[in-house]
Amino acid sequence: MQFTLTELWGHMGLFARLVVIAMAIMSVISVIVVAERLLFYTKSKKDSLAFAEKLAPLLSKGDLDEAATKAPKANQGHLGRVLYAGLTAYKTAKSEAEDIKESDEAREMVFESVARALERQSQREVAILRRGNSWLGTVGATVPFIGLLGTVMGIVTAFQQMAASGSGGLGTVSAGIAEALITTAFGLLVAIPAVMAYNFLSGWVDGRAVDISESSNELLDVVARRLHITFKRRAAA
Repeated sequence: MQFTLTELWGHMGLFARLVVIAMAIMSVISVIVVAERLLFYTKSKKDSLAFAEKLAPLLSKGDLDEAATKAPKANQGHLGRVLYAGLTAYKTAKSEAEDIKESDEAREMVFESVARALERQSQREVAILRRGNSWLGTVGATVPFIGLLGTVMGIVTAFQQMAASGSGGLGTVSAGIAEALITTAFGLLVAIPAVMAYNFLSGWVDGRAVDISESSNELLDVVARRLHITFKRRAAA
């Protein structure tokens, strides 16, 4: 027997072949997930930067109503969708607060409405960014054990061949041992890239979660200053 992939595949039992096929399918799906996530992250980052650049001058002046009006409705990116949710909540809550005579109560209502909108959308965006990463974590954690299962069955095959031949020479058990080793090796080849991709993508999402949190807090600061000015003028009038 020559220890080539073709020869090893030909000598594998049905169970070992099923194990290899299962790991191959998981590997292909992992590659698809990584490719889709990278494309999605790239576009989302680009759209977020474009959204921030467009609204930065308006937000720096505290013109929240104008920012909510001029904010793009499509291609907002993860950051844009969070800020847009806050701006929309500000515009809606501010109009409702006009009927509240107590300025402190009205200001608190608007601020809390914006904060809740930002928090809800932030959690939603982080969940969207993490979508698919759990698959990579599952592959990285389970594929080595699937390969180990193939290894165990390969060793069982080796002992069966030894018992059938009535001898314990290396030639008798070499095919079963090779089958066991190839399933282990294939499992590691699938698991290692999956774990590396999972760690990389998780780190990227954690970084964007920090960006979202910082941007949300900055918007809340702008909202707080704007409400203070607005209701101070209202009280003076």
